[in-house]
Amino acid sequence: MALSAGGSLYAQTMEDWETIRVGLDTVWVLLAAFLVFFMQAGFGMVEAGFIRAKNTANILTKNFLDFCMASIAFFILGYGLMFGNGNGFIGFSGFFMIGAESGADVPLYAFWLFQAAFVGAAATIVAGGMAERMKFPAYLIYSFIVSALVYPVIGHWVWGGGWLAELNFADFAGSAVVHTTGGVAALVGTIILGPRTGKYRSDGKPNVLGSHNIPIAALGVFILWFGWFGFNPGSSLGVGDGSLIALVAINTNLAAAAGAIGAMITVWIKVGKPDLSLIMNGALAGLVAITAPCAFVSPVSAIVIGGIGGFLVVVATLGLDDLKIDDPVGAFPVHGVNGMWGAISVGLFGRQSLGLAGDGLLFGGGFSQLGIQLLGTVTIAVFVFISMGIVFLVLKKTIGLRVSAMEEYRGLDIGEHGVESYNGFQIIE
Repeated sequence: MALSAGGSLYAQTMEDWETIRVGLDTVWVLLAAFLVFFMQAGFGMVEAGFIRAKNTANILTKNFLDFCMASIAFFILGYGLMFGNGNGFIGFSGFFMIGAESGADVPLYAFWLFQAAFVGAAATIVAGGMAERMKFPAYLIYSFIVSALVYPVIGHWVWGGGWLAELNFADFAGSAVVHTTGGVAALVGTIILGPRTGKYRSDGKPNVLGSHNIPIAALGVFILWFGWFGFNPGSSLGVGDGSLIALVAINTNLAAAAGAIGAMITVWIKVGKPDLSLIMNGALAGLVAITAPCAFVSPVSAIVIGGIGGFLVVVATLGLDDLKIDDPVGAFPVHGVNGMWGAISVGLFGRQSLGLAGDGLLFGGGFSQLGIQLLGTVTIAVFVFISMGIVFLVLKKTIGLRVSAMEEYRGLDIGEHGVESYNGFQIIE
């Protein structure tokens, strides 16, 4: 009887501890989801600060509705395509969350909310790249499509047990899944949309269409940096013994700092001034770049990855102007270029001792993991470019993609929404 009672007590104690563990993991995942949601405010402030005052309400409305459209689209269709039972390309179950299963050892709704916050982040990246001249109805349609179809398909490949997951493609928190998707969509969108009126002179040189509020943009960057501590560490989907989330957190912070410094040095050399807007984008570039490898690299490697990201964002920003591609906030240089760099960097700096399938090239692992990372990254970029190119071209030919020249001149706040962001101030071009 005593032995029986002792065994029963032990089993009961283990059940209690398991309940506590699941509860703690659930709180952690929900807290991370709340932080990622708060990043929407960061995106809104960065984009609003970097554009002209007459379009502020428009860009904030797009940021606001992005999360709304993403939430509904991901609930209806996206989650099922991403995490439902299916094949290596797409899921076929769990639509409207009926019969859906959690992709982690936490309750389904906690896992869903965390993933939905990621969808919103991917969708809102495009707003900045196509800012100041895109029709609002066309943007809403884009936002629903990317959240319901394009993003979930890519997510299934990598995180839903799809073909890239089977190849051991590693993207811990979404450099490829989230940021390459959003950044490349912004690139193809702004190419099809064309540059803002007055952006380029007849000799091809760019004019400065100035940021209207750098302090707001700076606040946005700090909010995003803060939110990234949910974005990356939260992708552990559990607390464990704390060692993984601690590694991810320090790597996230170091890469952001190195990205800002790398961008500062690069722009100072190239244009003779340490431009604050590019320094801020350098911090974001470092954050984007470390998002894929944050769990698989050492802090020293994180500094190198982030520093290179800061260099790349400046070079890419100046390169877009050379090509007359008008990206008002640097959406593609920050998210597209560095999303791809971050995913590829796993194959260079990753360590098997930190959970990667094999060591990266720079640590004696050969080209195996690097080849997988290159394949996955290029495939995702091409898929987004083609699929979103089709979407934007169809929108252009049907309801129209761009506002009229007069509406662009007056500002989208008045033309699209009938409001002014700064009542009582006359906006002079």
